Amino acid sequence: MRPEQTPAPSPAALPGYADTARIDELRATEYRHLDRHGQVYLDYAGAGVTAQAQVRAHHDRLLASLYGNPHSESPTSVAAGSLVESTRRAVLDFFHADPTEYAVVFTPNASGACRLVGEAYDFGQDTPFALTWDNHNSVNGIREYARAAGAPVRYVPLSGPELRVAESDLVTVLDAERRGPSGRRGLFAYPAQSNFSGVQHPLDWVELAHRHGYDVLLDAAAFAATNRLDLRSVRPDFVCLSWYKLFGYPTGVGALLARRDALARLRRPWFAGGTIRAVSVQGDWYRSMDDESAFEDGTLNFLSIPDVEFGLRWLHAIGVDLVHARVGLLTEWLLDRLTALRHRTGEPLVRVYGPTTGVGRGGTVTFNVLRPDGSPVDERLVARESAAAGFSLRTGCFCNPGAGEGAFEISGTSLRRGLLARVDTIDEYLGALRLPTGGAVRVSFGLASNASDAERFLAFVEASYLDRHVGAEPSLPPRLRC
Repeated sequence: MRPEQTPAPSPAALPGYADTARIDELRATEYRHLDRHGQVYLDYAGAGVTAQAQVRAHHDRLLASLYGNPHSESPTSVAAGSLVESTRRAVLDFFHADPTEYAVVFTPNASGACRLVGEAYDFGQDTPFALTWDNHNSVNGIREYARAAGAPVRYVPLSGPELRVAESDLVTVLDAERRGPSGRRGLFAYPAQSNFSGVQHPLDWVELAHRHGYDVLLDAAAFAATNRLDLRSVRPDFVCLSWYKLFGYPTGVGALLARRDALARLRRPWFAGGTIRAVSVQGDWYRSMDDESAFEDGTLNFLSIPDVEFGLRWLHAIGVDLVHARVGLLTEWLLDRLTALRHRTGEPLVRVYGPTTGVGRGGTVTFNVLRPDGSPVDERLVARESAAAGFSLRTGCFCNPGAGEGAFEISGTSLRRGLLARVDTIDEYLGALRLPTGGAVRVSFGLASNASDAERFLAFVEASYLDRHVGAEPSLPPRLRC
């Protein structure tokens, strides 16, 4: 803190913070391991944290009974299958989804859910794939299935410093293709909340896209942990989720929530154990299951799927609205303090990518630290120094290259001049574009975040970088992935 500055009021003093005190009670009991070693966890966009009650429930369930592979009629199989089906019902209940309209397909993660849709969707010349720039790579990858089927791929650009999508640009893309014989123009995919900028795109785009003849894949992986998604009022055709993002445990389990009519239109290019009713080797013939199990390859993670039901009940008991309020208060406080910091030169200490207020955004704050001359500090140096200080955060481009290209104002012209054919690594790519840094710093709040987390991080940024003339750092490791 600079001598002429007065201490910033704690976020705990904000109006409404006391109303979220239940989270502080849980932090001191169920999440006390967060404070055991003096570290600060600020990567809820990467993964939630596990409550002790979740671990106890898993332990107690496994020691109380026996569970076997559900693909049988034995007592242990029936016991496991019963818990899996109970979890399906719990998922539908949590999102207020009508079980006659929606089905739950268990997957390894949200990426697996996206792959299911991509490989089985009926892409073609008259059924394009439209998506916003700021999709996660698990959604971007669907374009390879679309192109392999000869389908056009149309991106909707980001605009302005807040990295939002203008609805007029979306409509232009949705109107670009003529209607195919199926009556559907194709698939439109977008994130309910960007995992890069925290921008929350309007959920009513689902109905907008439907009116233009598109199916909709809604990526809710970054959204559902701190926001309500009510499938009675918002009715996307597909929703992808990773449960560890909502409540930390279990990992290795995700879901595709799909409208049954949309699921029935998918045609998988292969089959596996558990997905078929009958198959013949000599007859070269098979028949798929006619429900969601046709999309669940092999044996489900039947020992962990019941933990999803416990996690949903746990989150419901705490209250998604309560978590939303706490995360919103901490996010607005941090944004307000970070954007107010100035070097003695008058240059800002950080450059925030995305909204700088709490309006229309979630609890993800992405930025670069700037030197007194306005140039960015290499995000790898911030990663090294923040880790040494005990902060768990994320640096890089967060598997969201479109948002990064928008944030760093990389033009399409720059990328089309034969550039990509000549590069193999991220560092070569950055060098060819003459970019001063290869990514950003991301902090994100979640279910168990408190005022101390935000205050300690702000103090670290001030103490480490305010008025510091950071020089070149030749020993930084190469960037390996985006």
